[in-house]
Amino acid sequence: MTLPIDTGPTTRDALLTCEQMAACDRFTIDNGTTGFTLMLRAGQGAARHIRRAFRPGRVLVACGPGNNGGDGFVIARDLREHGWDVTVALLGAVSSLKGDAAEAAAHWDGPMAALSAELVGSADILVDALFGAGLTRPVEGAAAELLARAAGRAASGRLKVAAVDVPSGVHGDTGQVLGTACPADLTVTFHCRKPGHLLQPGAELCGGVRVVDIGIDPAAPAMASPAARVIAPALWQDRLLPAGPADHKYTRGHVLVLGGAMPGAARLAARSARRMGAGLVTVCTPEEAVPLVAGDAPGLIVQDIPYDLGAFVSARKVAAIVVGPGLGTGADARRLVEAALACTLPIVLDADVFSLFAGRRLPDGGPAVLTPHGGEFGRLFPKIDVRESGRVAAVSRAAEQCGHTVLLKGPDSTVAAPDGRCALLDGAPATLATGGTGDVLAGAVAALLGRGLPPFEAACAGAWFHREAARRLGGTALLAEDLADAL
Repeated sequence: MTLPIDTGPTTRDALLTCEQMAACDRFTIDNGTTGFTLMLRAGQGAARHIRRAFRPGRVLVACGPGNNGGDGFVIARDLREHGWDVTVALLGAVSSLKGDAAEAAAHWDGPMAALSAELVGSADILVDALFGAGLTRPVEGAAAELLARAAGRAASGRLKVAAVDVPSGVHGDTGQVLGTACPADLTVTFHCRKPGHLLQPGAELCGGVRVVDIGIDPAAPAMASPAARVIAPALWQDRLLPAGPADHKYTRGHVLVLGGAMPGAARLAARSARRMGAGLVTVCTPEEAVPLVAGDAPGLIVQDIPYDLGAFVSARKVAAIVVGPGLGTGADARRLVEAALACTLPIVLDADVFSLFAGRRLPDGGPAVLTPHGGEFGRLFPKIDVRESGRVAAVSRAAEQCGHTVLLKGPDSTVAAPDGRCALLDGAPATLATGGTGDVLAGAVAALLGRGLPPFEAACAGAWFHREAARRLGGTALLAEDLADAL
């Protein structure tokens, strides 16, 4: 039986948890689409992507005891009908299969064997249909042995791997590995991606991810509030207006960068804010650093730190503040952060701020974006375990706790707002792992705040432009100065 695959638009930017995806399946089934129809669409769509990605060869389809295994049987039949040499390896007995998976297995009349690691040795392609995104316990036994053997052959270039939904062992909500997992060249998932497709280490293990539309009812309640969204321009593009003929430097936003012990960081943040479209950028830094910062760019306004910061920002029509990069961790630095927050302007808090207020609640202030990396996040929120909770839950909890937008930096940068919204960055390049790139991000977010974006949208947009600039620079090494200019 063959069903059309393209049954409606896929949800490109929504990320559903495993529980939400299961709810969507149930809602669709309750409204007239059989579970087996969904399985056929899933398996046939996955097979289509496998046929596009790989040359025909000896295929081993490893099927688990649940619906992921049922998808595998559909894939096996489709590939065989297209002339591929296919063997199914089943974990458990056919008689133990239930429901839609049992029906899918009943349609398979090709070679089938009990799951064994030795079977991988004669395969050119492994289709990993053992366990889906909702796995809750570590992979062990014969399945773990097969995945380990497959990972070794794949690393040597002798095996291609396609995963169904996620690589078995990767949790769909957190991206964490339960026991073991075999890296895939291709992962095919259904309806939309899950957080684990973007979160490390799951993101790296997935390889290229393709989404198959299986015809989920668009009225499914879970779609109204996805767990997270992919960071993409649709989140902010209707709020970020291009310059108009009536604009001037103050309507484009005056950004104030507060520098400290390491003026290079403030210079990078200021350079980034200018490239991100701020109408005016001022750097206030300790008196001894003024000549150094002033020589960096003639378009900067540079002076020493004013005695009355509140009066200064009012007189200079400052729209947004950056504080933290290169600030230092002494008493003067703490007082400067407190004064900056007291201005109640949109503010980016970064770097040394998280050491100054480690384990403490931040003073009250205006709307803020916090941009910690993993270590800084742990200092500011010591009771939130990112690994245990998963990034989405951890960053969301931190945002709720502090009352501000939090951008947890990394290859899978995660942004959460106090109102529960969350978004994940898809694939930041490894070249960003170098000194100064965080200062560039802080300046970019501040410029966007100054241009009128709310904190959540500014954090998402800043992370996206930051990633895109790094991608377009390419290469194997990256300088923070070049990254700022590439914005």
